[in-house]
Parts: sequence; structure tokens; C-alpha cells
Amino acid sequence: MQLSELLKEIPHRMDGAGDPEITDVVYDSRKAAPGCLFVCLRGASSDGHRFAPQAVAAGAAAVLAEEPLDLPVPVVLVEDSRRALAFASAAYFGYPARQLKVVGITGTKGKTTTSYMIRAILEAAGIQTGLIGTIGAVIGGAVIPTENTTPESYEVQKFLRRMVDEGCRCAVLEASSIGLKDHRVSGFVFDIGLFTNFSPDHIGGNEHASLEEYLHCKQMLFRQCRLGVVNLDDPACGKMLEGHTCEVETYGFSEQAQLRAADERLVSRPGYLGVSFQLQGALEFPVTVDIPGRFSVYNALAAVAVCRHFGVSAEAVQAGLRAVKVKGRVEPVPVPGDYTLLIDYAHNAVSMENILGTLREYEPKRLVCLFGAGGNRAKSRRYEMGEVCGRMADLSVITADNSRFEDVNDIIRDILTGMEKTGGKYTVIPDRKEAMRYCIEHAEPGDVVVFAGKGHEDYQEIKGVKYHFDEREVIAEILKELGLAQPGQGGASWN
Repeated sequence: MQLSELLKEIPHRMDGAGDPEITDVVYDSRKAAPGCLFVCLRGASSDGHRFAPQAVAAGAAAVLAEEPLDLPVPVVLVEDSRRALAFASAAYFGYPARQLKVVGITGTKGKTTTSYMIRAILEAAGIQTGLIGTIGAVIGGAVIPTENTTPESYEVQKFLRRMVDEGCRCAVLEASSIGLKDHRVSGFVFDIGLFTNFSPDHIGGNEHASLEEYLHCKQMLFRQCRLGVVNLDDPACGKMLEGHTCEVETYGFSEQAQLRAADERLVSRPGYLGVSFQLQGALEFPVTVDIPGRFSVYNALAAVAVCRHFGVSAEAVQAGLRAVKVKGRVEPVPVPGDYTLLIDYAHNAVSMENILGTLREYEPKRLVCLFGAGGNRAKSRRYEMGEVCGRMADLSVITADNSRFEDVNDIIRDILTGMEKTGGKYTVIPDRKEAMRYCIEHAEPGDVVVFAGKGHEDYQEIKGVKYHFDEREVIAEILKELGLAQPGQGGASWN
């Protein structure tokens, strides 16, 4: 592909002559190879402009940059190299989004679960669907790990190209606020943009400077989609649509919502927590979701509000929502005994309060929460998590999470600062496997036990090293060591 073809939709000016053949688009100088276009990106800790000579030495045929560079190859000057990377990548991979129906999901919570619900419904209707999000890129039977919820634009386009090539008709992307801010999902228009909810998160450090910026970044989705589907019940709904350029549809419990939920009922038995409700408004039929809580109703409503634009049947919606399983999101793990064991990704005070509040509604004999906190993160998060869990759980088992470069005992002391404000009952077991064993050995009939913080992760990060640690495997090991048989898994299998 000629350089000029990559630049067709990018405002630019050329510094230097020539229209070289481009063999790849690269933004990491260490991956530069003969014939590539090297894109200079500015990051929090490094600036790609400094590495352009290194990329040219490795064979880059052209460089795309935000400032003039004295190089022996054509330099393409643009206002925003991240945005330009997205458009160049789309061109390089043949504009795959134009061959798919693309759904983007933004919101503080619920993106991953909702994306899996959409995929489950569409596939039940015979519509092959790919995902890109927190758990990775899901294409056919493959789950490809990704570094971020929304990968860099080049990877997004590469995954979309693979989806097209493997027969997908739809792609569902988690459009994180950082992903939108950094133009990782620029270069195409979403057919449907979906808003789940909004609450304070990702403020400070290398993320967002303020709550206002966080909101502004999420708003960007509704200037880049044809149809916006929004949660009318969320207090931020109006602000989320400020400046929107799309058509708008609504969902929620509100009578004013176009697609509504009514007659919500909790469903529970040992090892199973779910919820059922009646769809009203744009569609009218009952559904059951094998994931607990009111937030599951909202996620399911959001998914149905999207999928109805694909002409799916009531039977496909019902089958998809009954079958959907999301790794690490209120994920049930089969165990012997009359109690319920769940794995969840809750790793801050907001998500902890949501999951514990949801589980409390099922009136367990005891609500037991095992959790830790990440190292090299704000200490305030630890205090808040300790306080929330101390207030809402009957027993907190405090242990390790990804301690990173901190001592796990220092992190636990910070958690206890919040915990001890509440008078809540707790025990401290720094070794996470031993803490899990304690919970399993001491579980009582009627208990709901949640292992919080790891979710879909299959590692523990300690002193800069990631050690394999998949809680599903660890639970199986503990049961085997205790001489207990694990009931058949059924349902989902995780790649």
C-alpha cells in the first residue's frame, strides 16, 4: 500500500518528497522494520518523536509526527498523531468496520457483562459476533489477551479485520474513557453507541485530571455513532448526551424509557443466584438472567435495547440471557455444600459496594467477602474498601491482591484503617490461597462467599513479576487437597 493511500482521510502536510510503499504501521520503534510507517506517539513517560531516528535506522520508509523532524525519509506532519494512527490503521487493514455492524459501549460499570450479553443474544440468533474488551479480544473460539480494556487503534483495526475474515457480522467494543480520549476507536463510525452508567472513577495519576474530563471523554462516543442507546435512569444521562450528533433511544425502569423492565424478581438456590423480569415498551416478553442483582437487569436491558436493532427473536434473547457467563463477573464456581461461591472483579469501593449490596438482597445466612487491594495505587482506595466491606459483609477475609512493589502487610494495614472504623468482623490471612482455603473450610449452609478483586485475571503480580494464579484452578486444588469432589462445571469454559 502506498503512503498516499494511508493518508487519504488524514489532514496533513508533507515534509520531504516521495510516496513509498508501506509494509506496516508501527508505533513502537523496537518493532520498526523495512518499509514501515513509524508513528510518533506522545505518552505519559516517553515521546515517540525521540525514537524516530532509531525507527528510520531499522528501515522505516516514512514517519508520521506532530513536529518537524530532520530525517532522510518523508515526514508526515499532523495535528494529532494518535488520531492519525487510527485512520492510517483503518486504511491499512482495509476499513474492516465498514464490513461489520459495530457496537461501542461506554460507562463506569457493566461494559464487559453487557458486551457478553449482546454477543450471547446475537450468536443465539445465528449472528457471529466478536468482542474487544477487558477480558481480551474474543473471535470465534479464541480469546486473545489485550493490555488495555480498549487496545491501541492499530490493534483494534487488526482485530476487526480478523473478525471480518473469520465471518463475523458484528463487533462489540468496550469504549473506555481513556480509549476514547486517546482516539483508540477513531477511524470509523459506530453503528450503535451504548451508555450504561456513570460514577466517579479513573481520576488522577495518568488517567483523567478531573471528573469533568472523565465525563467529556465518555461523551465522545455519542458524536461518533449513528444511534445512541442510553440508560434513562442514570443521573448523568442528560450530560452524557450533551453535544451528541446521533439519534437517541432509552432504556431503564422509568416509565419514560422506550424499553423498560418491570416485575423484577430475585431467583436463588444453593450455588445459583439470578434474576427475572418482564420486558415492556418496545418489546414485551419475560426474561431470566443467570447473573444476580438489579445491575444485571440494567445490563440485560441495555443488551436487548441494542440487539433488537438486529431483528432477533424473543427466543434468541431469552436463550442468550439464560446462557451468558462472564468470566470474573459475579461468576459462580461449583462447590460441594449448600453455599454459593462467586468470583468477582470488584477492586474498588464503588464496585465493592455494588456487589455486596446486590448479594445482600438475596438474604444469605452470612455474606463473606475475601479481598485485598492493589499495590502502588492510592491508599485512599484501601481505606474505602476496608470501610465498605466492614460495613456490608458479615465476615471479611483480608488477603493479598496484586501487591506489585509494596509489601502485602503494609497494604493490609491500610485496609484495616478503614475496616476498624466499622466494627465489622474480619480475619487477616496474607496468603491468598490459604485465605481461600479458610473460606471454603468454614463456609456454612446458606452462606454466600465472594472472592473479590481478581475476577478474570489469572495472575498475581508481586515485585514486578506476574505469577500464574487462576482462582478457578486454585479452588479446584483446594477441594482436591481437602478430599472434596467438585461438581461438574457445565456452562462456560474459559480459554
